[in-house]
Amino acid sequence: MHVLVLVGSLRAGSLNRRLAAVALRHLPAGTTATVWPDLGRLPHYDQDLDGGLTGTVPESVAALRTAMTAADALLVVTPEYNGSLPGVLKNALDWLSRPRGQASIAGKPAAVLGASLSGYAARWAREDAVRVLRVAGADVLEETVGVPGGPAAFAGDLLVEGELDHAVGDLVGALLGRAQALAA
Repeated sequence: MHVLVLVGSLRAGSLNRRLAAVALRHLPAGTTATVWPDLGRLPHYDQDLDGGLTGTVPESVAALRTAMTAADALLVVTPEYNGSLPGVLKNALDWLSRPRGQASIAGKPAAVLGASLSGYAARWAREDAVRVLRVAGADVLEETVGVPGGPAAFAGDLLVEGELDHAVGDLVGALLGRAQALAA
């Protein structure tokens, strides 16, 4: 089983990168994951670049689509910017949703996590991510997990609150369970 992880913050030390690390600790032995390193290198979605006159796509897009095709599941980890998910993450999901009928994200199990400074724990961004994933064709889990409180919620790559850590583990388990069920 292999999981592709998209982190919507480009900042190396972001809360959401830390949350992705927490989630990866919950992967069972034998499960692998790739945290996609190049969201910031994707061009803005443009249908002219998506096959256009040449029938090819930018190399960064082709690589992301190939990674999604090879993955058994997708984990999206999002901050909240101005009440929604960050543009870089939405852009990646737009690329993965095309071409319609052949999208690499179609039918893939997906789950959403989010961390923020506020007590709302990126709630709107998580809700928007679920909606975008569903419209894009992913088999997205309705349940999401949010981590409030900013840096104080973390001790290194661990969550301070055991209940939240357990919730992250449960979500990862549900995602893998969905992926296994679809593979059977």
